[in-house]
Amino acid sequence: MIDPTNPTEQELRAIDVHELLPQQEPFVMIGTLTHFDRVRTVTELCVTAGNLFVEGDHLNAAGLVENIAQTCAARIGYVNKFILLKGIQVGYIGAIRDLTVHGLPSVGETITTTVDVLEEVFGMTLATATITCGDRTLLTTQMKIAIKG
Repeated sequence: MIDPTNPTEQELRAIDVHELLPQQEPFVMIGTLTHFDRVRTVTELCVTAGNLFVEGDHLNAAGLVENIAQTCAARIGYVNKFILLKGIQVGYIGAIRDLTVHGLPSVGETITTTVDVLEEVFGMTLATATITCGDRTLLTTQMKIAIKG
């Protein structure tokens, strides 16, 4: 039985991310939830040639931004499903600040996305996000997500 407030990485990896997201294929931009706590959420995605945001042999910057938004959505989906015991909520990107793209991942590479919540107020979440691939930092930003009531 999963302890929803302190899940293990193995328990999180067993969750089908489709159960946490309002998005459906082919628009799902995360592969696996690997870490969850009150502040930090981490996901992984293996970049595939069929991904909607792949141009040439790289995932483009828009795909990286959507990956961050869906990591935030997976966090909210996890809280709703396993802690609050309610359904999926739709969220919207309210703002993006200090977006810096250092590089783009290639097809076949796995990216790791880390989102750290700074504040949550009245259905708005302000978070910092970093996407890495191995030891390379690909993107850093701050994002504000609004949850539809």
